[in-house]
Amino acid sequence: MNRSALHALSAIACLALASPAAARMTEGEAARLGADLTPTGAERAGNAAGTIPAWDGGLAVPLPGIVPGTSRPDPYPDDKPLFRITAANLDQYRGQLSDGQAAMLKRYAGTYYMNVYPTRRSAALPPAIYAAIKAQASRTELADGGNGINNLGQSTVPFPQPKTGQEAIWNHLVRYRGEAIDRRVLQAVVQGNGSYAPVIIRDMISFRPSFAGRPDLDNTLFMDVQRVLAPQRLAGTALLAIDAVNQVLEARQAWVYNAGMRRVLRAPEVAYDNPGTAADGARTTDNYDMYNGAIDRYDWKLIGKRETYVPYNANRIDARALKYDDIIRPGHLNPEHLRYELHRVWTVEATLKEGQRHIYAKRVFYLDEDTWSALAIDHYDGRGQLWRVAEGHLLQYTEATVPLYAVEVLYDLNDDRYLAFGMNNEEPYELNFDWRAEDGFYTPSNLRRFSN
Repeated sequence: MNRSALHALSAIACLALASPAAARMTEGEAARLGADLTPTGAERAGNAAGTIPAWDGGLAVPLPGIVPGTSRPDPYPDDKPLFRITAANLDQYRGQLSDGQAAMLKRYAGTYYMNVYPTRRSAALPPAIYAAIKAQASRTELADGGNGINNLGQSTVPFPQPKTGQEAIWNHLVRYRGEAIDRRVLQAVVQGNGSYAPVIIRDMISFRPSFAGRPDLDNTLFMDVQRVLAPQRLAGTALLAIDAVNQVLEARQAWVYNAGMRRVLRAPEVAYDNPGTAADGARTTDNYDMYNGAIDRYDWKLIGKRETYVPYNANRIDARALKYDDIIRPGHLNPEHLRYELHRVWTVEATLKEGQRHIYAKRVFYLDEDTWSALAIDHYDGRGQLWRVAEGHLLQYTEATVPLYAVEVLYDLNDDRYLAFGMNNEEPYELNFDWRAEDGFYTPSNLRRFSN
């Protein structure tokens, strides 16, 4: 069936659904962006208690003292923890914690805690990105039953004031992460005793803003090449993935290079709950970037906004003076290097649709109102039991005006293993936001060349 026929069938199918266009932002609502709302749709004002400050533009200019290969300066070096949440005082703060955080505090009562620091609304994006968000805010709408977006343009927040769970999760999927990035990072599957075998991955991603002016890439969300550099037994294994804005109309395209066979193979299984690259079954493919990929297997419910203690301003764990062994501990990351703050987050519940398959029967997302990054996700199994707890430790990379995870961690409550992805402390170069892919880089033939 050709693409035109697929579009026609999708249009017919959507007539039978509640119209997603009903949630489109009005021009009057869009006018609030940059006024009482921030340019990304967050509340500009602080909270009544004064524990969340007003947004003042965030860290919109590079911090002085950034030198490639050295520590990125901490913008808040004099901040001290306001208090510490432990298993002993958990009930006092329970209303501002996720179920996953509470479970972690109880399970690792002797070693795990949360240091809570003053809230710093550091999030900032480039002015051109803010302008694109506002320009499209009253035009963007869900398509194909919510599985795609019409009139996205170059917006990175298609729904600044979401009215449905689908709209909110799309904000996470499309959020601004720069134009492109070349990074060399650690992936570690940590056993219950704290042992791990370091897997070093080179990750080279181009995001939608870098495709401006390319009509042929109008339905492209991102392109990603990952190559395993170490250990030797996995070295050379590589993955190419190209994601569409609407994956129902145009499914993810993926290829893998098998170093042992020296062949590039199509990989339609690189999606949903299939195992993540070189992760020993500790994460699914859609656990990458906290959550990625098509949203069609779940029903999405917008619970609302709440104040929650979430990982934020993760400069301490990013310090190059730290070694991986300083950060990785049995059961969980070393809590002394983690920073939590009180922020407003959108809560979204995803429940597996009848007749669909996924190892996670339910997920609960906590999306930062300032960046739309998922800062925490609780994953439930088919019995309704809390299984895996994810956290995204967010850092404002001021040299590029980009909010991005310094590390993602996925804790498994069933077997005490966890996976940490994204740390760069011991790698020979910092994240490169100025890198741009040459034409033909994201092709199967280049994947073979890149892997050798």
